[in-house]
Amino acid sequence: MTTPSKTRRRPAILAAVCGISLLSGCSLTPLYERPAAPIPASYPVTAGSLDTRPAAQPAPQPASGDEAASTIRSTAWCTQFPDPVLRRLIAAALEHNRDLKLAAARVEEARALHGTQSASRLPTVTLEGTTTHPAKKNESAHQAGFTLSAYELDFFGKAESLSDAALHEYLATEQAQRAARIGVVAEVVRSYVQERAAESRVALARRTIALRTAAVALLTRRVAAGASSLLELEQARSLVGSADIDLIEQQLVHARAGHALALLTGYSDAEATKDAPPFTAPAFGAGWGVTRAGLPSELLMARPDIVAAEQRLQAANAQIGAARAAFFPSVRLTAMGGVASGELNNLFTPGSGALQFVPQVSLPIFDGGRNRANLDLAQARESLAVIEYERAIQTAFREVSDALDGQALLDREVAARRAMHEVEARRRTMTMNRYLAGAVGYLEVLDAERSLFAADQALLDARRARLENAAALYRALGGCPSTSG
Repeated sequence: MTTPSKTRRRPAILAAVCGISLLSGCSLTPLYERPAAPIPASYPVTAGSLDTRPAAQPAPQPASGDEAASTIRSTAWCTQFPDPVLRRLIAAALEHNRDLKLAAARVEEARALHGTQSASRLPTVTLEGTTTHPAKKNESAHQAGFTLSAYELDFFGKAESLSDAALHEYLATEQAQRAARIGVVAEVVRSYVQERAAESRVALARRTIALRTAAVALLTRRVAAGASSLLELEQARSLVGSADIDLIEQQLVHARAGHALALLTGYSDAEATKDAPPFTAPAFGAGWGVTRAGLPSELLMARPDIVAAEQRLQAANAQIGAARAAFFPSVRLTAMGGVASGELNNLFTPGSGALQFVPQVSLPIFDGGRNRANLDLAQARESLAVIEYERAIQTAFREVSDALDGQALLDREVAARRAMHEVEARRRTMTMNRYLAGAVGYLEVLDAERSLFAADQALLDARRARLENAAALYRALGGCPSTSG
């Protein structure tokens, strides 16, 4: 209904509208409670492994928004890998990796969706002007003013719940981006280790070929002198041939590892590992990547996938509030305050003020069970989110436990493999000396050669496994650990 009004009446009307708006905000969202973590209070200690875990400490409390943001920034970069070449590759991957760019774009998308949902809680006010010319009457109606279009008062917190759900989805997307960063760092480390190990195996194959070729030359001279047989010479040539085949295989592995590293970092194969230390250098020593894990409860804040799962759980919880609010009446306001006149030249003259105020109340009576089904759906999705949250915690606990045991046991394996290599090297030297002295046949030399080569390869593999485990521990702990060993 449109009626003339005095200018002095407008503040009272606007105050009434504001007062009604302040009545909104009653939320039907269930009180959120974090589910109990379905994991033990400490990590298991495998028999024979080293317990590197600190003494029990009080479980950390959830961080505030500013503290959480600071934590994300501090864990976005890790210094536990001392190799400057590796740090350069990590920086390049964080800058150029397409998966990270995609994750960042999804964060921007989620931020925009949250902004859109938050804006729906505020009224939309527009400046409008209309002119009406009836077809049968020679009359015109002109109107201009500010319009409030179908603003729904959030008496039962529906808009607030939807805004909260969008906020938690946005925060979950941010954590997914952080997880992507951690994953890229871990993958660069793993690929770098594999490339360096493959390069060392290529070098080992070449050294082996050189040694066995020298042995063939020695046996050729001995055959000419009648000191060795042609069978022994052919056996030595067979060893050279097997080393040639192994070299080809290792070159293929090395090339593929270089391609994978180049894809991650954006460098060419040659530039990626320029100035990189050899795999046997002290830079890849026993202290590389060793860390302490803290307590399992710290994973609840450190692991981005766990944080993201909890944010999605909170979003599902908020959706229940929105589904509950659909059972209650909704109140929408449409209002216009301005001027109106039958003649355009009198539109802004005194006494032309007009106010249009149209409240609309909608009460759901029969919807075929749609609201009940939507509530059941929201509750089912919350149950799924709880299960996914608990599964994320259990997965993280298993991954950290595996990596912690690997950290200690693989160090011991490297030491054992190194000792075995030294034994086999001495055995090979003594066997060759005994062969040259005529005390043993060449078959024993062949056996010693094969054992030494296998020991060399096993030592390289153990070193690679230990360093790959360090990358796995970095990922499992959710980035940089709180303490370093």
